[in-house]
This record gives sequence, structure tokens and C-alpha cells, in this order.
Amino acid sequence: MAGRGFGKTRCGAEWVRGMVESKRAGRIALVGPTAGDTRDVMVEGESGLLNIFPRRSRPVYEPSKRKVTFSNGAIAMLYSAEEPDRLRGPQHDAGWADELAAWKYPETWDMLQFGMRLGENPLQVVTTTPRPNKLVREILKDPTTVVTRGSTYDNAANLAAPFLKKITAKYEGTRLGRQELNAELLDDNPGALWQRSMIDATRRKKGEIPPMRRIVVAVDPAVTTNEESDETGIIVAGLGEDGRGYVLEDLTCKETPARWTQIALDAYNRWHADRIVAETNQGGDMVEALFRSLSVTVSYQGVHASKGKFSRAEPVAALYEQGKISHVGSFAYLEDQQCDYNPVVATRSPDRMDALVWAFTALMLDTGSFGLLDYYAETGAAAAKQKTDAEKTAEPDAAPQPGFPWQ
Repeated sequence: MAGRGFGKTRCGAEWVRGMVESKRAGRIALVGPTAGDTRDVMVEGESGLLNIFPRRSRPVYEPSKRKVTFSNGAIAMLYSAEEPDRLRGPQHDAGWADELAAWKYPETWDMLQFGMRLGENPLQVVTTTPRPNKLVREILKDPTTVVTRGSTYDNAANLAAPFLKKITAKYEGTRLGRQELNAELLDDNPGALWQRSMIDATRRKKGEIPPMRRIVVAVDPAVTTNEESDETGIIVAGLGEDGRGYVLEDLTCKETPARWTQIALDAYNRWHADRIVAETNQGGDMVEALFRSLSVTVSYQGVHASKGKFSRAEPVAALYEQGKISHVGSFAYLEDQQCDYNPVVATRSPDRMDALVWAFTALMLDTGSFGLLDYYAETGAAAAKQKTDAEKTAEPDAAPQPGFPWQ
């Protein structure tokens, strides 16, 4: 576990190289947070496998086959943590898991373990910035785990001076800095509204959720795109037929207004969402105009923040505490914001958290929209009508039918 810029990727790639050259591994799994990360960082990156071998023994990469072949015949297969099922079946004698703490589906780790069954002693290396999520804690508790730690400062001599100066000025001494620079595994922030145990308790896998009754794409816009700009928070969330809320996707980005509008609209179409909900405090009418310029038929609702972030977030955090909202998979950066945001000391806007709050305000709290109260009213009315119709035909002593979901 190490901080940003320590050289985790180089360490992982050199470990793979050592396993190959010593002939201790012949079939290796390379798993990154996304397919793009596995390709762009672990294989093709500056410190990736293609660039750390001498030219005479440089491995051959076949993108269409997701395969790297080394000069001695050993091979490495590329996988994405977003597709755990791709690891069902394949066998390996070594594995490199990069940025494990940011994997969306923790079950990818389980699938990887089932395939580590070749050779006398299959080995794995994990290179990651620490996050105090359940999977990371479980691996650290395993008696067979050997932990090596490092900080950003340990590799200062190889980092650009402006980069080091900028990140230390902004993050040194903060909770985020302790995690991302010093690689500390932090406990929950007592001043935050969310606790990681609260989110973990109701986390669901992809196949464990009901059909969605409503889906919204919530946007917390950033209107500038310079280095100091905030990100544009984009969260896809749904209200299930069971009356519970579900976080489905985090598409937060730092893009131009034209680009983040397209990203949100693509999600709206892909998820067959009912509405785009966007905060208008910064962009005003421009936000709606951007969406209308791409689709005149999009269902759009602008919302204006009249209360502080903490006050807006409290009712949504209460829904989490009551076990009424589940994350479908893991959303590392979103969960960091939820569990670390303290309005007393925060220096940056929690854009992902803001978008999440707008989503569940619309789905489960706002009676003027199409939230949970409307859902109960609709289902309650339907059930009441069904009850009345049944009573007309039932025997006199027939037991009454329940009229509401909670009865």
C-alpha cells in the first residue's frame, strides 16, 4: 500500500517480470479497476509491462486477445474488475491486482482467488492506495498477507517538483492527504454523516436488486474546466419495486459543460431513466439549455440549493442509517466523500456526494417530484382498490387483505 506517485505500478510490473524471468509463473492474471486501466496503466503505461523489459526481451501485446506473451512463453491475461464473471474458469499461477481499493465489484477478488490453482504455490501482488473498505481490511487481516508501505514523499526525487509542491500545499495535513499521500488506512471520520459500516451493511451485487420503479440521473455541475475546477458530480440512482433506493453508477468527471452534458444524457438513455435532476445554483438556465440543445424530449428538473450541503445531506444519510439505500457494487471515490466530508474543515466541494443527495431527494424525499411518498400513495391506493374489490366477492368471514406495503 502506498501513496500517489510512490511507484506502485512499477513495483507491480517488476514483480511480474521477476516471476516470469525466474520461471515461477507461466500464466498470470492482470486485473485493474477497468479494462482501460488494465491496458493503459498495467500494460502500456510508462511503468507498465511493455516498458520495463529490455528491448530484446520485450513482451508482445495482443489487444484483441487481451494477452501479453513473454519471450520465454509465459503469458499474462488482462481482466477488468468491472467484469467479475470473466474470471470464472481461467486458471493462473500468479496475479497482479492494481488499485484494489477502487474496484467496483469486490466479488472480482473472490473470482480471482478461485482461479489461483496452478503450480505449487500461486502468488499474488496487490498494488493500491489504501481505503478502509471491507475487502482491504479482510486482506490485511489474512495471516498470509505481507504488507509493504510507502508514501508519496519516498519517491520525491522522481516526481516533478511542481506536482509535489502543488499536492503537498493542498492536501498535506488533511484526511485525504493522509490517505492519498501517506498511505494511511483511516478509520471513519466522526464528524461525517456516513460511516463505512453503514454502507457496507446494505451493499448489493449486480444480480441482487429488483426491477427499478424510477431512475434518475442527478448532476451537480461545474461550469469551469481549469485545473482548480471542481468535478461535475453525475450519479445514477433508482427506486426499486421494493421501495428501497439503489446507487447504480457514478459517472463523475472533470469535463467541459458540453461533454458532461453528453455523459449525463447518455446515462439517461442507457438506463431508460425517468428524469435528469440538475442543481442550477451555478449554471442557472444554462444547464437546462445545454440538455435541451442535445435532446428536446429529455425529462429535466432543475433544483436550487437553498440550504447548506450538510443540511441537505442529513435526510439522505438518515435513509442510509435506516437501511433503505444500497450501493450496487463499490464506489470508492463517492464513498470517500460520503464518509470523509466534514463541513467544518472541508476545503473542496463534495460533488459526487451532492449529486447523490439530489438523486435520493428526488426519488425518496421530495413529495413534489416522484419520490417514495408518491410511490406509497400509488401502491397504497391500488392495494386499497384491490381490497375493496375482493371484499365485494369474499365470504363474510374472509380475512382482510393488507392495504399498504408496510402492513
